[in-house]
Amino acid sequence: MAAVVEEALGTGRRKTSVARVRVRAGSGKITINSRELDEFFRVPQDRNAVLAPLDHCEVRDGVDVTIRVHGGGTTGQAGACMQGIARALMKHDSDLEPKLRERNFLSRDSRMKERKKPGLHGARRGTQFSKR
Repeated sequence: MAAVVEEALGTGRRKTSVARVRVRAGSGKITINSRELDEFFRVPQDRNAVLAPLDHCEVRDGVDVTIRVHGGGTTGQAGACMQGIARALMKHDSDLEPKLRERNFLSRDSRMKERKKPGLHGARRGTQFSKR
């Protein structure tokens, strides 16, 4: 049995989003940028992504989560929150690490937007072909 830390911090990143997560023992309240989870993430897919590490470790009702997230769009922010919660849970209770690793919650998704190249309209989109 590992020692449970009173307040644990974790940082999550996805695309250009960064989430700073604070986990402490509580009743299951989740606050994101001073708003409720359902108010901040309207899309069920994003809400489920945020809750996934808590549900997988079966600690959803045992911890309060406070998140500050910025940058990117809603999907990137949800992914950043997911990784931040997983890292904070690992610091909160180190016995949860194997459970978090089996679903890759601790791994950073390194996919980023590809940069625009000179002479092209986008990353790969070229100019339209003109026969004459």
